[in-house]
Amino acid sequence: MTTQQLTESAKARRSQGSPSVLVGIVTRNRANILPKSIQSALVQSYPNVRVIVFDNCSDDRTPELRSEFPNIGWYRAESHCGFVEARNYLMRSSQDDYYISLDDDAWFVGGDEIALAIEHLEKNPRVAAVAFDILTPDFPQSAPRSASYPVQMFIGCGHVIRLSSLRDVGLYTPGPGFYGSEEKDLSLRMLDSGWTVDLLPGVHVWHDRTSVARDAAAQHASGVCNDLVFALRRCPVPLILAVLPVKLFNHLRFAVRRRLVAPCLLGLWLFCRHGLMVLRSRQPVRAEAFREFVRLARRNTCAS
Repeated sequence: MTTQQLTESAKARRSQGSPSVLVGIVTRNRANILPKSIQSALVQSYPNVRVIVFDNCSDDRTPELRSEFPNIGWYRAESHCGFVEARNYLMRSSQDDYYISLDDDAWFVGGDEIALAIEHLEKNPRVAAVAFDILTPDFPQSAPRSASYPVQMFIGCGHVIRLSSLRDVGLYTPGPGFYGSEEKDLSLRMLDSGWTVDLLPGVHVWHDRTSVARDAAAQHASGVCNDLVFALRRCPVPLILAVLPVKLFNHLRFAVRRRLVAPCLLGLWLFCRHGLMVLRSRQPVRAEAFREFVRLARRNTCAS
């Protein structure tokens, strides 16, 4: 679908009286579980939704699913790109009011999550993003629905972004690693520009965290690298003089406790390799915004 067609489609759906919503699902080689994610979006009660799947060069039977879901959009990348680039493509191409990111191994638990999120965003114009309450196999216990509150960041597997906020702060900034800290970076930039991220307690998305097409060691190495890059890129002086050493210590301590020393050291090597390039492109946020970002993390950790 061309950009002009996307624009016309969004305008037509807005004329129906409700904001237009795009659910984007980036997938690679998860044909067995992807249908559950798609179906959970299609049965949502919110009326003005379209779904598009970004097939990131899958070599399993993912392309065959097009015939099972002919009423949604499909885009296929013929060469593998990172999921950050894929999400940026979907958001950049969309002329909708809101973008919902749903992982290919994640799905809505009920049928009204989108409706509740859009209602909250429409009532709160300075909220840039809504974080759904994520359930996982490690944390499967659902919570009762209660009042929303500001949080440090949203989780990539299930969230809603007000697309007008991205015209203010920009899209995801890729890190040297393929995974990690992109949501943290975008949420901080939103906070720095006067936006907030709100959590909807009890409005759940299940993240199955399937091991298919997932390399845990490589993800850990990438996460370590990108987290340190995030600090170097965004943390203001003089706070960076404390933040970077603390992050380094915490990553090493975690790696020793979880027997992840090798991938952690690989992540540190990647950070050192790309550190000069990141340093040259440093765009730190205001000290007040960074302190508030840290405060939100601590407050929500204590609350949980």
